[in-house]
Order: sequence, then structure tokens, then C-alpha cells
Amino acid sequence: MPKHPASSTEPRFARLTSLLAEWQSLWRPAPFMYRRPPWQELYPDLADVLLRLDDLQVERLQANPWHDSPLRDWLPVAEMAELVRLPPLADEAVPLPQAWGQHVGGRKWQQIEAFARHLKAAPQDTLLDWCAGKGHLARALARCHSAEVIALEWQASLCEEGRRLASAQQAPVHMQQQDVMAVETGRFLTPQTHVVALHACGDLHLRLLELTAASGSAMTLAPCCYHRTREADYRPVSRRGRELCVRHSLHLERNDLTLAVQETVTAPRGVRRHREQANAWRLGFDELQRELRGEDGYLPVPSLAYGRMPESFGAFCHWAAQLKGLVVPDSLDLTPYERAGWQRQAEVKRMELVRHLFRRPLETWLVLDRALLMKESGYAVEIGTFCASELTPRNLLIRARKA
Repeated sequence: MPKHPASSTEPRFARLTSLLAEWQSLWRPAPFMYRRPPWQELYPDLADVLLRLDDLQVERLQANPWHDSPLRDWLPVAEMAELVRLPPLADEAVPLPQAWGQHVGGRKWQQIEAFARHLKAAPQDTLLDWCAGKGHLARALARCHSAEVIALEWQASLCEEGRRLASAQQAPVHMQQQDVMAVETGRFLTPQTHVVALHACGDLHLRLLELTAASGSAMTLAPCCYHRTREADYRPVSRRGRELCVRHSLHLERNDLTLAVQETVTAPRGVRRHREQANAWRLGFDELQRELRGEDGYLPVPSLAYGRMPESFGAFCHWAAQLKGLVVPDSLDLTPYERAGWQRQAEVKRMELVRHLFRRPLETWLVLDRALLMKESGYAVEIGTFCASELTPRNLLIRARKA
């Protein structure tokens, strides 16, 4: 099996590009949108193996798609597992006082603490928190490094709350109301700035990369939500990424990028049951709407937050139909559609196991693309994990400083 050590960013990136391109017919189609995934006719044996899995096997593979995967006979499972194995980055190993986490949710505080331990700030660095929210990270960094922190946040209400909390905790944080996408944001970044971002989304962290590369600032970034972008098509940010995508005919659309963030921390059983019911009802309505419209095609229906779902499948169908300009006849028996929805939900869970194998490879590829941009801009770059995936699956970190 080929090895891809952490230092070999470019070979790892090139191989991931090749694999994502080679198998895109399997991972790009979302089974939820099809009665039968487009690849099922090409790989009938693979589909049969997936459909024969029992619920316990499905649950195990959802939690860990690499361990003893039945897909290894069709896909390079072992190699992909090696390619996404990025090492934990060295940290300061100094836990922050628990009292500092006051007003912050438990899991969020643990993420902040882990991120703060991995910040390698030089004495001359001016710390800048990007998309700071209420300034929870900024306050932790200010107290941890005994330094002033500038925190950029565009929502006035969050800035005001951040100032109140910083004052109460006597943390030297300066909340600055600022749209980071605005042209003038560049004035905050200089060669002496060390800009930090914990889970900045899509275009927000792409803007950070752009300004960092242009200014010579140091950067510590944990990216997130790559699909939250205005562009319908993904254009690699690194020159090497653009070259490889052309060579391997890999074209990614915004919707493809959602796969990279679909791995989540395991939810409580009640939440999982609600999610399964919601998916089954949406799939049941999908069967219904195809008949009502006389078109065998997917019609997207918005997801509803927990607690906002109608009380019955029938009520859900009437709500979704009204949303889409359809009419459900009062005399129509909806029981067969609900039953079909649960059947499809069971099938979709199994077919999606193929896509699950490519979640981390795609996320790793996107992070490496960002790291290569910084390398191409003259930066020394480190990439690795800053916490366990059980704390947050978005645990990849880029540390970059001008060489």
C-alpha cells in the first residue's frame, strides 16, 4: 500500500484528486434524490451487498466507514483510509481553566480550548479573531496569551454581547463590527498580524486565505462548511489544484461540497429517531409528488427544525404539497406512500454508505487545496488535527507563517 506521510502534501493531494475523479460516478449522486442510484446498474453486486446489511451493520459503518468495510472488494478503502490519516498537531498541552468557559456551551468550550492549545503565537504577533461571534475564542486567547485581541464580527448585537462578556471577565478584547467580505477589511491584516478562525464557513474562510496570502500575516484556521459559497462551481484555490482537476476531469459543484461536512457527532437516540422519521416522510412525499406531477424526478423539500414537524405523515404531505403548488386529493389514501417512504429510507441509508467513504477524502482534499495555496504564496504550512473527531468532525487545522 502506498504511504502518504504528512510532509508529502502534494503527492497526497494528487492521489486524492485522482481517486475522487475516478470514483465520482459513485459518490457524487445523492441516493436520497433517486429511486435507484444511477450507479446501481453498473455495480449490481455492490448494491446487493449493501441492501443485505442489517441495521446494526449499517449503524457501525455509519460511525466508522473504514473498519471492516464490505466495500473493500469494490473500492480502495485501505488506501483512502491512509490518505486521510493526518497526524495530531503538537500543542502547548496546557488546559485552560474551566471557569473561562462560562457562558459557552460545553462542547463548544472544549473545541475552543483545543484550538487555543494549538495556536503557536510569536511574541510580536497581534492576534485577530476572524468572524468572532460573541468573542468566546478571542477572550480565551487574550487570557491564555496575556495579549490584546481584535475580534471582527459583523452583527452589532453579537459585538455588544462580546464587549459585555469581555468587560465582565476583564479580557483585553476589542470587538470590531466589520463585514469581513468588505474591501476595507484588508486594513486589519499586516505582516505582524496572526489571524485565527475556528470553523469559519465557506466564502468567509476563503476571504481570510486571500487576505492572509496578500498581507503576509500568520494564520491558524479550522475551516468549515465549504459549500457556503456564492459560486455554483468550485474553483480550486491553489494553482496545483486547478491543474490536477483539469488533468483528471474533476469538476465539483457547490452541492458536491456538502458531502465534506455530512459527518457529524453522534446525536442522542431521540434526535436520530426524529431525523429518520423526517427522512422517511420526505421520501414518502417524494413518491407522492412524482405521481401528482406525472414526472419521475426529485423535488426538493426544505428540512424542518426539530419540533416543527407536522404531527402526521398526511399533514406533512399537505404542507409540502402546498409549498410546491401541488394539491393532494382528500380521498387519496396516503398509507402506501408512507410505507414506501420508510422502505426507501432503509435503502437510502445503505446506499449512502458508499458516499460516506468519500466524506473525509473530500474534506481532506479541500483542506489540502487551501494549504497548497498558502505554500504557493511563500508560507511554511502545517496541517493536522487539533482534537478528536468525537469532539467535532471538523477537526482539521492549517497553521501557516510566512517562510
